[in-house]
Amino acid sequence: MSPRFLRSSLVLIGSLLWAATWARNESGRLQVGPGRELTTLAQAAEVASEGELIEVDAGEYFGDTAVWTQKNLRLVAVGGRVRLNAGGQAAEGKALWVVRAEGLQVRGFDFIGTRVPDRNGAGIRLERGSLLVEDCLFIANENGIMTSNDPTLELEVRDSEFAYNGAGDGLSHHLYAGAIARLTVRGSYFHHANVGHLLKSRAQLNDIRYNRLTDEVGGRASYELNLPNGGLAYVIGNLIQQSASTENPTLVSYGEEGYRWPRNELYLINNTLVDQRRSGGSLLRVAPGNTQVTAANNLLAGLQPLDAAASGNFRNNTVIVSAELVSPGSGDYRLRRHSRLRGTAVQVPPQDGVVLMPEGEYSHPHHWIPLKGPARQPGALQATE
Repeated sequence: MSPRFLRSSLVLIGSLLWAATWARNESGRLQVGPGRELTTLAQAAEVASEGELIEVDAGEYFGDTAVWTQKNLRLVAVGGRVRLNAGGQAAEGKALWVVRAEGLQVRGFDFIGTRVPDRNGAGIRLERGSLLVEDCLFIANENGIMTSNDPTLELEVRDSEFAYNGAGDGLSHHLYAGAIARLTVRGSYFHHANVGHLLKSRAQLNDIRYNRLTDEVGGRASYELNLPNGGLAYVIGNLIQQSASTENPTLVSYGEEGYRWPRNELYLINNTLVDQRRSGGSLLRVAPGNTQVTAANNLLAGLQPLDAAASGNFRNNTVIVSAELVSPGSGDYRLRRHSRLRGTAVQVPPQDGVVLMPEGEYSHPHHWIPLKGPARQPGALQATE
């Protein structure tokens, strides 16, 4: 390394440290934006301290990639949305953000357009630690979020939207969780995947509640929900829909690549499953093996009954026709006001202390709301026409 290069590097590092100190002294937190001392997320990632709140001014940030390694950071958009447009860039050739940190939280960001030579670019790539994503949008990336196979890793997604992600090869998805400890998804909207799955997870525990996973008109998703290695899965209160132009006839797939976890139990409770494939598809496919399936209170808008898929505890899963829903053509899958099915939900007791009856429902777009009382209707949506 030349002395001139070393001096330049030290000057740059010193400038960043000075800017970060100035920002903290003024507000007690890091602030990032075009008119501030720190103008990019990349700069903030270099100087942030553990446990810091980073406020990012709303606006467009092009090619502003970052690697996050500090514990317990909170990144919050201020004054509107923060739009991160990859612009042909990717941190470490992987993603807009690469996360190797415990307790990172992000709220109010849009991750747009990540593409890399190996066609596996992501909005966020979580490689180590834990991550909470809230009120974020992932659009037109090869993968929205993807993780490593670290068995200690945890990912939680709340009130977020995933749209038009996928490289078109069927190997990239809206959300792809590897063989991690836990995936939690709440109140989120997955739609219009480009050939890949809306949600794919190899996690040991999957808690997926009150979401909308709908391929919709013109969508080309493969599976809407794919849990290829089984595990413990709570799939409760979700609207799951397969379009007429789907790339795969199955909505929910469980264990297709072999069971790798000690407990393989699927709890499919109070979902609305809609198959609009012209020649008919499969609502649920469960691979043979040492597994337990409990399915109750599901509304089935398709040509096959749910219990054709596997043996298990199947109760009160009702096949309906589209006329029994308010307006399925425009995406309103509530039961009609005078439906014969109102008040017919059966109670499913908790399992190992985990509540299996829905305590909330999806609210469009990308949100969920708590129920005011116990669930009385089958299906994902308790409100009627």
